[in-house]
Amino acid sequence: MSETHASASSASPLLEIRDLHVSFTTKSGVVPAVRGVDLTIYPRQSVAIVGESGSGKSTTAQAIIRLLPGSGEVTQGSIMFGGRDLATLSPRELRHVRGSQIGYVPQDPMSNLNPVLTVGYQVEEAVRNNGSVRGRRAVKDRAIEVLNEAGLPNASERMRQYPHQFSGGMRQRALIGIGLAARPQLLIADEPTSALDVTVQRQILDHLGELTEEFGTTVLFITHDLGLAAERAEHLVVMYRGRVVESGPSQEILAAPQHPYTQRLVSAAPSLASRRIQAVRHHDEVDVFGAGEEFLERAQVREAEAESAATTGPQNLIEVVSARKVYKVRTGGLRTKDVVAVDDVSFSVAKGTTTAVVGESGSGKSTLARMILQLEQPTSGSILFDGKKQERLGKREMLAFRRRVQPVFQDPYGTLDPQYNVGDTISEPLRVHGVGDRASQRARVRELLDQVALPAAARDRYPSELSGGQRQRVAIARALALKPEVLVLDEAVSALDVLVQGQILTLLTELQSELDLTYLFITHDLAVVRLVADNVCVMRAGRLVESATTDEVFDKSQDPYTRELLAAIPGAGFEFAQ
Repeated sequence: MSETHASASSASPLLEIRDLHVSFTTKSGVVPAVRGVDLTIYPRQSVAIVGESGSGKSTTAQAIIRLLPGSGEVTQGSIMFGGRDLATLSPRELRHVRGSQIGYVPQDPMSNLNPVLTVGYQVEEAVRNNGSVRGRRAVKDRAIEVLNEAGLPNASERMRQYPHQFSGGMRQRALIGIGLAARPQLLIADEPTSALDVTVQRQILDHLGELTEEFGTTVLFITHDLGLAAERAEHLVVMYRGRVVESGPSQEILAAPQHPYTQRLVSAAPSLASRRIQAVRHHDEVDVFGAGEEFLERAQVREAEAESAATTGPQNLIEVVSARKVYKVRTGGLRTKDVVAVDDVSFSVAKGTTTAVVGESGSGKSTLARMILQLEQPTSGSILFDGKKQERLGKREMLAFRRRVQPVFQDPYGTLDPQYNVGDTISEPLRVHGVGDRASQRARVRELLDQVALPAAARDRYPSELSGGQRQRVAIARALALKPEVLVLDEAVSALDVLVQGQILTLLTELQSELDLTYLFITHDLAVVRLVADNVCVMRAGRLVESATTDEVFDKSQDPYTRELLAAIPGAGFEFAQ
């Protein structure tokens, strides 16, 4: 037992949950979401609740401060905090607890900051409601201090900006600042870095760790990222279908999980799988739960294919030659300045392979993807597809190009039209390109649903009736409708939990083998890259800093920035028990 854990165990609990039940009332009846959860958290302890979507982890966190969505309500159990049962407090009493004693960092920084109010106003509102300071000037000064503490430079100027003028990492910092504004005893962080790239994620988690250590704050992480849990939490709670199935010290559980569900989670976690590959490569004696060999075999197959391609000379389907993209950005009035998003980038993608383009936010990787998709034109340089330059294609040529190259975007919630059912969504490209009659289009939809492992009955369902993983399968099916040769996958699995992520990555691997597809994988998640990519291009500030095979990048990276990215992978320092 660690020293921290031992001291936590000897103290009185800060939060004690016993036999918690939470239910939601729907048209079809009462649906139990949390069933008999017990949880004990001690002062200054860091605890992570992990599990897939729908496991009840976020519902448990929201029940603590009674911010359950819709018809959710605590139907049984106690939530003891500071000698009081939060489940029995009146709304007025709860308002005094929220913010001032229990801080909350919600999951999505894009939707949890009001887009029509300045960030400063929203921070001031939180400071004012927490009752930590009084007076207009004092509230403003405290708000500036909060943003400074959250690591935002030029906080007094940032106060006047709106959320859309902040990057994802900056928005997340603002939310963390709001959550810690009143120096609460407990901070609940619900997926605090799920949509952020690894370097920003590490910066924010490091900063959060420093702040909570300085203020003596206890942290409850809600996450599906077992790498983050391994690295940041000393105690782990695993939830499945509303129940706690395993609980204990993080290192012990992740190194030797006892419950079959925990074993599945650990096997599916890309960051820990990456550690298993490294461990097996170095011939360490490790327990890889039957999955490490599979990952190693996949890596060895990639190596063999790469060696074969090197001798036979594969056809380069995509070639990027000295591509440069410059945007004109207004600086006030009629004045503009040049912003270079992509700067002299060259690389190629061989037919039937997967090339990953990685880098932090603002590195230019998504701009590069848009140029390859012909959604943007390069300012200079060339993009060749199948040996032909693609600049300024005519309407007929563009339609032909679109049939051969299709995108799959990051957000499975935002890329499907809620007014179209699944069948209409998948068949839309066929209608636009005039492929087949109604009967053949319906047959093609059935074939595609089968390819992405969705039931035929899903054809008549709408996006709102599907889970995130199912929506992403629909997006992949739509992209495959025209039988393209290339899929450009822009952060296609970053919004999914580890089990669903694993299913989608397995599906993409099977489809590539079956249909001889070529993938361009745009991502910030290097742990995923290790499992799926043949080659890796690392971008920073618009420039290509390293380009090599996946194994060369991971085992013999040449650029310091690449090594920095690799070190920032959550759980990169985790060691399996010898």
